[in-house]
Amino acid sequence: MRLTKFTDLALRAVMRLAVSDQGGSMTTREVAEVMDVPYAHMAKAVSRLQHLGVVEARRGRGGGLELTGLGREASVGWLVRELEGEGEVVACEGAPPCPLRAACRLRGALRDAQEAFYATLDPLTVRELVSSPTGPVLVGLVGHRPD
Repeated sequence: MRLTKFTDLALRAVMRLAVSDQGGSMTTREVAEVMDVPYAHMAKAVSRLQHLGVVEARRGRGGGLELTGLGREASVGWLVRELEGEGEVVACEGAPPCPLRAACRLRGALRDAQEAFYATLDPLTVRELVSSPTGPVLVGLVGHRPD
């Protein structure tokens, strides 16, 4: 299974914010620069994370992004499910629809494999994702993208 770039960006933002708790909050622009991605793409990911209750954003002086309690303790499996949305691994009903869709066993097997993928991520929390050696690497990242 392959994650969308959107989910990848959102997970990277969550991981970076999880280690920024010790050194103050970061802005969306700073997270984008550190992760070397366009600001507009990161802003969309951060907006979705806010909607999920994983990230809190404060405006103005002293503002920035901060992980919520849910964000720190969230199951990675839950977060990936929410970011990826409900969708099939294959598009059996596309245009034109697959001629095997009425009697296909592959669709069910792929659905089971997708759920097994998520189930593997379920016990892992965001806090665990950023434990050593990942956390120190995240803290040491320096942005260089001019937007």
